[in-house]
Amino acid sequence: MVYTDNSSFRTPLIPNFLYTASSSSFSSYRNVIENNTLSESSMVKKPFLVPAPKESSGKIEMFSPGYYAACTFGGVMSCGLTHMAVTPLDLVKCNMQINPAKYKSISSGFGVLLKEQGVKGFFRGWVPTLLGYSAQGACKYGFYEYFKKYYTDLAGPENAAKYKTLIFLAGSASAEVIADVALCPFEAVKVRVQTQPGFARGLSDGLPKFVRAEGAAGLYKGLVPLWGRQIPYTMMKFASFETIVEQLYKNVIPTPKDKCSKSTQLGVSFAGGYLAGILCAIVSHPADNLVSFLNNAKGATVGDAVNKLGVMGLCTRGLPLRIVMIGTLTGAQWGIYDSFKVFVGLPTTGGAAPPAPAK
Repeated sequence: MVYTDNSSFRTPLIPNFLYTASSSSFSSYRNVIENNTLSESSMVKKPFLVPAPKESSGKIEMFSPGYYAACTFGGVMSCGLTHMAVTPLDLVKCNMQINPAKYKSISSGFGVLLKEQGVKGFFRGWVPTLLGYSAQGACKYGFYEYFKKYYTDLAGPENAAKYKTLIFLAGSASAEVIADVALCPFEAVKVRVQTQPGFARGLSDGLPKFVRAEGAAGLYKGLVPLWGRQIPYTMMKFASFETIVEQLYKNVIPTPKDKCSKSTQLGVSFAGGYLAGILCAIVSHPADNLVSFLNNAKGATVGDAVNKLGVMGLCTRGLPLRIVMIGTLTGAQWGIYDSFKVFVGLPTTGGAAPPAPAK
């Protein structure tokens, strides 16, 4: 507010009645103009010319653009940071899949890497991992929230309640199709850097070298197998998480979700995420072996992978390590994602059944 200074008191240059609205506003305004006076009552009238400035509550409205933006940023944090943190496990897993004769087990795999590359070698490929999975997480979580709402509205209240699991599956599958397009180039470079010592130090030199060798289209050679790995994984991740969390609140937690503390809700998110992650690892593991094989060998085909690894090998090679890695990863991702939602004033994911349809 701008004031005039008059030794004994200060008078606002903008009359207060301009921020009010009532039937007597115009007469108050004329009173000021004609008599150059400002009655006491005129200072408490309702807005007339300009609406009173309102302070923002800072709360994000559900399903608004701000809501989806918050979910997108939460996905960046949850996927990018967690995948980068488990780079050593991912490195051993990829090498076990590509060269099982040399990397025979988890413990021996770590030993071989430590002996040949030192401690620094455990984080080879962390940059494409961070950037690739940050991009994937942004699309995965942001578009999941969007498609879940879209399909719920499309189905209507009665069908949404009846077929909620199908809505979770459809929403997560739709989101993952987009997310993998963002991830695929980074994943191709990451696997090559991690499984071929000497190929490149990281993304900055590995990406141009990869493109020179196989062309830009080569970056998407593994897209279909990536979809084969990630779409079932994500469908299981979101649908099982939503179901597990709902059952935890219904049968394990003695207090309704809206009465639970935020720390309890976040604990439920982590537990639900970890259990969902175990299921995710089992469902998506054959395709994970396939992606590693195709990205490691130039010109390799799905048939080559089946002939060399066998069906049983595709399903089981590196699976115990991946269960530990994906279980921890998925639990941490849901914990981080819901922590960010709580931080910006949004509710945690899952736990509340859809509204009962009107009878």
